[in-house]
Amino acid sequence: MNQADLQGWLDRYLNAWRTNEPGDVAALFTEDAVYRYRPYGGDDRAAVGRDAIVRAWLEEGDPPGSWQAHFEPYAVEGVRAVAVGRSDYFASEKGPERIYHNVFLLRFASDGRCAEFTELYMLEESG
Repeated sequence: MNQADLQGWLDRYLNAWRTNEPGDVAALFTEDAVYRYRPYGGDDRAAVGRDAIVRAWLEEGDPPGSWQAHFEPYAVEGVRAVAVGRSDYFASEKGPERIYHNVFLLRFASDGRCAEFTELYMLEESG
């Protein structure tokens, strides 16, 4: 894994988020991957296994056009990587605009698919 490989994976991650196509999501992860999208509270806040990741992703999917995001590599060392970015959710009938600052802690398999994903995020305070 290097910075270019990580940026390619992040670009595919964003594409999967945009399309919400199960195949696009599944292609990102190993069969036994762990996805911690709420890294607090233990394993009951994680999706374990590619099929569970796809299900969780689609159950909590964001409608197309309701957000924009950008992620980039911060550090890469061997199979471990850190990415940083920002996710902006547009104001809608469901609520006001929200801006999140993101950090992804990642571990990759030798084939470039993610084996472990932990997302940390903070909501930007308004005003």
